[in-house]
Amino acid sequence: MPLFGGPNFTPKKTPPRRSSSLNNLNKLESSIREEEYGLQYDVARLKLGGQELKFDKENGVWISDGGGGGGGVSQREFIKLRKQNQKLLEENNLLKLKLEVLLDMLAETTAEKHFLEKEIGDYGTGTTSSKRSTKR
Repeated sequence: MPLFGGPNFTPKKTPPRRSSSLNNLNKLESSIREEEYGLQYDVARLKLGGQELKFDKENGVWISDGGGGGGGVSQREFIKLRKQNQKLLEENNLLKLKLEVLLDMLAETTAEKHFLEKEIGDYGTGTTSSKRSTKR
């Protein structure tokens, strides 16, 4: 059986493509576009969680508008909280490292203790060691 339905296979013709857009908005310079069509964009604003932020084009950062109610923090408080967070992260990493060192020391001490107990047990008399093994 042929793959395309027989020897008389003829695919459908594709419809002709539409002509390109007649919009000349993209061909104009930005200053002319602004004058002709009134495409002046305002400052980008964002309202999120009850706080309003605006984008500062010159510095490339979002700034609190100050008019937002409840839950908002000023830029100064934000920087203070960020520094405090960084300090706490560093302290947490230091404490994790100290805990790891202490666990290594504990494992080493425990291994030495077991080694010494075994060594002391090997030096005992045969009767006492056999008595110990039967009691356990």
